[in-house]
Amino acid sequence: MVVPPTSQDIRFEEFMNELPADYHEMAYEFQAFTRGRKIKTPTQLLQVVMLYCGLDNVLRETAGVFTLQEERITDTAVHKRLKACEPWLKALLSKMLPAVKNPSEPFRLLVVDGSSLQGRGAKGTDYRLHLALDLVGMTLHEVQVTGVDQGESLSRYCFAPGDVVLADRGYNHPAAILDRHEQAVDVLIRLLPTAMPLYFRQAGQLACEPLPEHRLKIADHLRKATGDLISIPVWLHSKGRSCPGIVHAQRLPPERAEAARRRCRQDGNRKGRTPTQDTLYLAGWVMVFTTVSEDVLEASTVIHLYRSRWQVELVFKRLKSLLDLDLLRTQKDSVLGKVWITGKLLYATVIERHLYKCFGHDWSQLDQVRIATPWRLIKIMRALINSWIIETHRWRQANQPDCFKVLMERPRRRTLQTLPSEIASWMKLANKLELNAGVI
Repeated sequence: MVVPPTSQDIRFEEFMNELPADYHEMAYEFQAFTRGRKIKTPTQLLQVVMLYCGLDNVLRETAGVFTLQEERITDTAVHKRLKACEPWLKALLSKMLPAVKNPSEPFRLLVVDGSSLQGRGAKGTDYRLHLALDLVGMTLHEVQVTGVDQGESLSRYCFAPGDVVLADRGYNHPAAILDRHEQAVDVLIRLLPTAMPLYFRQAGQLACEPLPEHRLKIADHLRKATGDLISIPVWLHSKGRSCPGIVHAQRLPPERAEAARRRCRQDGNRKGRTPTQDTLYLAGWVMVFTTVSEDVLEASTVIHLYRSRWQVELVFKRLKSLLDLDLLRTQKDSVLGKVWITGKLLYATVIERHLYKCFGHDWSQLDQVRIATPWRLIKIMRALINSWIIETHRWRQANQPDCFKVLMERPRRRTLQTLPSEIASWMKLANKLELNAGVI
């Protein structure tokens, strides 16, 4: 008789402590778990999810580890249980991230961006990952996984009045910016002039007058500028709605401006287009549109703050290089694609939460002097979390034969390579002759 492990033996419970307290009930609510068979509890199911998504074991390896810990299960059974988990994992992840604003916070600095994910051998993007980062605490605020047909937009995120949102030029969508303005959410966005209908704004002007002669032609305006830092009060106008804003533009040093224009020409050649003279000229400037008043943030501060947007790129890099989010093994639109990505993000969130629980937040916040970056700490913390998931101390020696049967090769037309039968016979004969010589 095999004695089931006691609570003290189950180190995966440490992992569960980082999850919402009602994770068990949520498993039933989202029908990820309906009844126990081989996998008897939501806790065991989530451990299987983490073996597959966090530790990146293939289905058969996941089944093999589970077999060593509990009882024999096949990769087909694991696949069947995993494909029902995506709504549950998505709900858990949403509940763990602080998308709802704390009433004590006067405002939040949030950075949003998207990144592409593709499986091995894919010729294009399979999925898109969208995330919002709290720029002060350097913690994930919100994450979403979509198909390739859903691009970057401010409309997909949950903001609160008083938030200030930083975004790259892919978010130059006037309607979305105007919607955020009506919600008392300010934006700070790298300007793409061709996408933004901007008009000059006079001091004290209370309404936008979208006359053609008032339209801002920013290349012409900047050519007349003598300084290196220019601020232009503007109206953003689209389909009968408008809001006040400011364009802050900073001239790049000559060598950086030339490098930017060279990249612009290369991008144009790759896409079969020739950049216009205005496009090449504007490549030598950093232009930021913001709805934050100049009385609150002056031009130099806005440009400096925008450069902090790079932190979200580092988050994507850590997710891909340290936590292997770019090793998507599923095919596009496969059943397990979003399960794997969402499970990987849940795994990353648990690592982040436990990291800050162990080491605090003071060393990483951007509103003070920083003394470390998360790279090495994440690697160390990942090793700890992995030990909770795989639980080698619970592997049962009696289950090893069943584990071998789970992991062995499936019947297939091409058999595994072996030595020619003549070689095997010759080796047996040689061994027999050697033994006989030893006896003599």
